[in-house]
Order: sequence, then structure tokens, then C-alpha cells
Amino acid sequence: MSIDATKTREAAAVPSPGTESTKKRVPQGHKRLLTRRDRITLAFMAGVPTVLHVALVWVTALASIALAFTSWDGIGFDSIKWVGLDNFKQLFTDNPQFWPAVEHNIIWFVVLILIPTPMGLFLAVQLDKKIRFSRVYQTAFFLPVVVSLAVTGFVWQLVYNPDTGLINSLIGANKPGHYIDWIGNPHLNLWAVLIAASWRHTGYMMILYLAGLKGVDPSLREASSLDGANEWQTFKNVIFPTLRPTNTVVLVVTIIEALRAFDLVFVFNKGAQGTELLSILITNNIIGESSRIGYGSAIAVVLLVISLAVIIPYLIATFRKERRA
Repeated sequence: MSIDATKTREAAAVPSPGTESTKKRVPQGHKRLLTRRDRITLAFMAGVPTVLHVALVWVTALASIALAFTSWDGIGFDSIKWVGLDNFKQLFTDNPQFWPAVEHNIIWFVVLILIPTPMGLFLAVQLDKKIRFSRVYQTAFFLPVVVSLAVTGFVWQLVYNPDTGLINSLIGANKPGHYIDWIGNPHLNLWAVLIAASWRHTGYMMILYLAGLKGVDPSLREASSLDGANEWQTFKNVIFPTLRPTNTVVLVVTIIEALRAFDLVFVFNKGAQGTELLSILITNNIIGESSRIGYGSAIAVVLLVISLAVIIPYLIATFRKERRA
């Protein structure tokens, strides 16, 4: 009996899997999932982008707003002078390029919303039918979006060249006395640039609408076909109403694209002779021999206000939908 009692005491001394000593070791293992090296790596990966974002976006935006009420030539901080609303008064009343630039930005938006947007929707509908080589077509139509706008501008410069350009060669306007200067003519150059912008914007709209069409419930199409609706009636009465969220995104993206248009125009003719844009005016006043950073910042603030007037309602509507969901 003494031997059995000794074995019983030894077995009782060995902790079972559910004892308190075992439970205490489990949290310690969880605490060691992130080592000191892991925490440093995470802090570096999250901290560096945050610092760059704050420095390059928020600090510069706030600095532009502050400089809009000053006069500064960019040489030394001692030369900054407070002028109040003088920059805005001069901008709205004395600058002959400001209102034409606003008009051109509006024309840019109208053209993008009326031509490449419906064309992108049409291409998306056709590619959504799962035709042969649809991936090849998607790549071909989306390729202009991937290419840099500066490169796109150089390509279209070759197309519009009055002597050896493709368009003049096709219509026979590349002979002396019959040249059509698509870039130098102030009555044509804005529309020439808009054709190049529309060529690129079509692929962008195609991808957005194609993503929206992939989210349409297939049962809606089946129910519509059972009711005897043809393809056009199905699209108009069933498919297109379900694309309302996509249409909102497309509208906001198109407005932003129209406001931030810069690269193509700058490559074509630096925004001169009928292609003035707000972004071009900002660049010309801030960068140059006679820098007027305060005045250029005032134009940037006007562009910022117009952008926020579009973006803020969109964000409010989006947040409301998320709360309801």
C-alpha cells in the first residue's frame, strides 16, 4: 500500500493540461507573436508612408492656402508680404486668361462625359457578353490608360504634325498652302487635345463599367428574357438602373479628370493659344522667371474649392450608404 500511495502522490504532483501553470504559459506565447523586430518593421512600413502623405499632401495644401493671401516671389521667406484678398480680386477681375481657362475646364468635362463615357459603356457591354478574345480587347482598349500622359501627348503630336502627320496625310492637307495646323490654330487645338484625352478616357470608363456589369445579378437578365424583353429593353430597364453606384463613381472621376487636366496640354503647346487651363495657369505663375507664388496659390485654392465641392457630397453619400448597410 505504501508503493501505491507514493505513485498516487507523484501523479498528483504532475500538472495536467488544464492546470493553472499550463494556462499561464499560453498568454505568454501569444505576446511573443510580434517580436521587437516585427514591431519596428510595422512601424517603419506604416510610419514612412504616413509621414510622406502628410508632408506632400496636407502640409503643401495648407501652405498653398496660406500663401494665397500673400505676395511672394519665392526668394527668401523674408519677402513674404500679407496682401489679404488682393490676389483673388486680381484673379477674378484683371486676369484675361482666368475665365477662358475655367471655360476650357468646363468644356473638357462636357466632352469627356458625352463622348468617351458612353463609348466606354458600349465597349463594356460588348465585352461583358464573353465574346472570343475578350481579354485581348480589354488589354488593347485599356493600354492608353496605362501609358503615361506625356508619352500619349508625344504620340498625338506626331499624329497632328501638319507636314508628316497621319491625319493631314489621309485628308491631303500636308501640301504647301493646304496645311492644317491642328496644334497651332487656336480654333482647333483644344478640340485636338480633347480627342487625345477622349481616346485615353474611353478605356478608363470601359474598365469601371465592366466592373459594375460583373456585379449585376444574372437572375435579373433571365427574368427579363422570360418576360419577352429584347436586349435593348433589358439593358435600359434592368441593367442600367443597377449601375447607379458605378455611374456616381464615373461622374466623380470624370469631374476630377477634367479639373486636373495638365499633361496633354502642356506637352502639346504649354497651354497657349486657346488651350488655357487652371492647372496651366498655376504652373505658369509659380514656375518661371518672375514667380508669383502667392498669385499661383490663389488659383490653386480656387481649383481646390471646385474639387471639394464635388468630392465632399460624394463622400457624404458614400458614408451614409455604409452606415445604412
